[in-house]
Amino acid sequence: MENLNYRNLHPSAGGSFSFGWRKMFEKAFLPLLLAVIILGILNGPSAGTKWELDGDGGFGFPMLLLFPVVVFGLAYSFLFLPVIKYGRDLLFLNAMRDQEADLRTLFEGFKTKYLNIILANLIVFALIMIGVVMLIIPGIIIACRLAFVSYLVMDKNMDAMKAVEKSWQMTRGYGWTIFGMAILSFFIVIGGLIVFFVGVIVSFMWIHSAFASLYLAVSNLNDDDNPIPILGVNEV
Repeated sequence: MENLNYRNLHPSAGGSFSFGWRKMFEKAFLPLLLAVIILGILNGPSAGTKWELDGDGGFGFPMLLLFPVVVFGLAYSFLFLPVIKYGRDLLFLNAMRDQEADLRTLFEGFKTKYLNIILANLIVFALIMIGVVMLIIPGIIIACRLAFVSYLVMDKNMDAMKAVEKSWQMTRGYGWTIFGMAILSFFIVIGGLIVFFVGVIVSFMWIHSAFASLYLAVSNLNDDDNPIPILGVNEV
């Protein structure tokens, strides 16, 4: 198989999906597959935060009995799951640049980056929610511009606020590319659903590989370590 070099990547949606597709089959297919399966399983407990409860709890149970479950779901979603997701992004990033794709990377954030990951995730979540309240579109713009935060925290060891600022700077001019990749990702998942369970897993592998590839491609053009602070949401 052709040896692909991420240093030759051009930051584009098509190039990222093409590179990610070929690269995920090159050396690290099994660990990437297992990572997606593990994340799928671990995402289950967070469903407690998405229940729509009526007066009696929505399931015939008193609200008082469901309250601890909802609290657990919130704690799980904000204090545990983000660390695994950031580790997953680093795992895919390593695979895209031919470094060892070790499943233990999923849990690496618990060792030295835990508080930084939690803070970064909360900042990104808060900014996106503020944008959504402002008629949704600003929230979409913010989400696109902060797409690289997890990579910067895990790959560059940046603290939370610096990672947010750096992601904003790096994605300048690529907002539409990231948005287009997000839309394409939706249809890729739909395509995966058509071929049931295995297709969905491969779809998510491809999507994570593509976004890691885009980060690498933009990183090739961004070697300035001085992030530019967020000034507005109109630079997509």
